[in-house]
Amino acid sequence: MAADDRARAHDDVAPYPKIELHVHLEGAVRPATLFALARKNGVALPVDTLPELERFYDFRDFDHFIDVWNVTTDVLFTAPDFRQVVVDYAREASGFGAVYLEGIFSPGQYLSRGIEARELFEGFTDGIQDAWEQTGVIVRLTPDIDRNRPPESSRAIVEESIRFRDRGVVGVGLGGRERSAPTHAFAELFARARDGGLAAVPHAGEDDGARSVREAIDLLGAARIRHGFRAVEDPALVAELLDRAIVLDVCPTSNVRTRVVPHLEAHPLPRLLELGLPVTINTDDPAMFGTDLAREHAFARSAGADPRRLFEAGVLGQVAGDEVRTRLQRIGESHWGRVDAGREPAV
Repeated sequence: MAADDRARAHDDVAPYPKIELHVHLEGAVRPATLFALARKNGVALPVDTLPELERFYDFRDFDHFIDVWNVTTDVLFTAPDFRQVVVDYAREASGFGAVYLEGIFSPGQYLSRGIEARELFEGFTDGIQDAWEQTGVIVRLTPDIDRNRPPESSRAIVEESIRFRDRGVVGVGLGGRERSAPTHAFAELFARARDGGLAAVPHAGEDDGARSVREAIDLLGAARIRHGFRAVEDPALVAELLDRAIVLDVCPTSNVRTRVVPHLEAHPLPRLLELGLPVTINTDDPAMFGTDLAREHAFARSAGADPRRLFEAGVLGQVAGDEVRTRLQRIGESHWGRVDAGREPAV
């Protein structure tokens, strides 16, 4: 998208409030921030200059995405680093009208490097308050368990997430390629998370089919599905999602970048909307996929999405609880009038 097109997209979507429920905070670190943090922490980068790093970020394929991801996580060390990641993305998203974010981070990446869980979780949760004070954006956190790691190694992530529930951790996700490990292997961990007061918000229905969405609901007790667009392959599943008002977090550019959708014109978002499924629009890994919240909403509107309905789906899908729901309702009401946050939002 050319600079003029980006400016027009921003002008078009910034005036209305937005809720983003699917953004990986590590994937939102822009090159300039990464470059500065590497220098601060004495970490060698694969390039020597900021322009080279910006070119390194240019997406080529999924393997290259993993390379950039690993460079980013290897640069983050301290609680102030993690706090900055939260605040920086809240500031960026606020410029596009975001009022509420559920940010994802990946504790396994850091715990495996010997970073203490307390340092990690305190840094990210401290970022919640700083983000609110500096940007007015409400942030809550939903750390991911990694399918590529043995389930037992992620038990500490669940326990720390529960421990920091009162600091703004509201759910636990399941990330990584959906076919890399069976969903049932993580069922006990998610039962523990739910018992500890956290919602289950797993990735499903992206690189695997509708079956993975079904497993996320039946085996993990999913309150919301990250991605989930493959549900359209199973009419019975679509009916159940509608009946239970389970929200799907759709990430259009991400789906193209990871090649699970060939191009934006082929994205099933129009079909999801036609079926009446409640969906939110998200960036996933905006810095690494070359996108932002304005671009995603511009595409969603071109596909027939109504901004108010997207907001209502966000109110419905957030897992932070009644207090946040009420605050978001009030924001919506001040912009559009009464927002229906019941179990069956208008579509």
